[in-house]
Amino acid sequence: MAQDERLVVILVAMAANVALAVIKFGAFLLTGSPSMLAETYHSISDTGNQVLLLVGMFYSRKQADDLHPFGYGKASFFYAFLVSVLLFGIAGWESLKHGMDALRRGAELAGGTVTVLGTTVPAVYLAYVVLLLTIAFDGFSYWRARVALDEETEVRGWRSFREAFQRTSDTPVLAVLTENAVAAAGATIALVAIFVSQVTGNPVFDAIGAVLIGLLLMTFALALGIENKRLLIGEGLSALHQDPLEEIAEDHEGVVDVAEFRTVYFGPDSVLVTADVAFRPDLDTATIDELITEIEAAIREREPLVEKVYIEPEIES
Repeated sequence: MAQDERLVVILVAMAANVALAVIKFGAFLLTGSPSMLAETYHSISDTGNQVLLLVGMFYSRKQADDLHPFGYGKASFFYAFLVSVLLFGIAGWESLKHGMDALRRGAELAGGTVTVLGTTVPAVYLAYVVLLLTIAFDGFSYWRARVALDEETEVRGWRSFREAFQRTSDTPVLAVLTENAVAAAGATIALVAIFVSQVTGNPVFDAIGAVLIGLLLMTFALALGIENKRLLIGEGLSALHQDPLEEIAEDHEGVVDVAEFRTVYFGPDSVLVTADVAFRPDLDTATIDELITEIEAAIREREPLVEKVYIEPEIES
């Protein structure tokens, strides 16, 4: 996915979450609902999420230097990992803790009133409106990120959404996709919890809603952290995409054998390829250099994500 498209996905999500964090907090102040406070934590964490993703995206654009000869592309993986560990984890823990505190000390029904067009209505109605808006906004942001992932899925030839989730190197889009799916689910939990509390007159359901939102956030924090870990520790292309690249080298004129063909992601749009290639013993150095150049060009043409190719020539004896 192009950097500009990735930026649009992140900015759309950030704009929605800033607005939602403000109105959710206002709804909490009016109602005192534990579930609404949990959702406020949620939107604040999501906003910080986008800020970190933007920092990672712009940091990864830095040019390679002596200390980082392969560039700063992995910064995107690092900041996406921070999102999962710090923001989702902290927001999840705070939501869980607040819900448990409400259960221990005895929760109260969401109360308060608000005046709308000269008419005084229970503030809980405002909470319903806010949560419905949350579902709509996060649903739109999820759709925007899902479109980006579906486009990559089609290009990469993945067979399912699950495979795309496990294979994609586009961690910023993956984080936005995950957070908005969780946000919509969290808002739905809060909506149901507050509604059931109002209908039954039992505030425990509202507190349970906050607990469930906290557990939801912490669960997805763990899942997102695992997905980012694989790229941080040096995952390469899947066999589906690496094998054709190796075949290009193996089938090229003058090549006898290819050993240790390796790939690794150095950013969402950057892959490094290294290989030990054995050439026929009757070839001179100039010819081998030409063949290496041809192989490198063919690999880059086949796989657009490949940014650098290093081939170690060997002479077959």
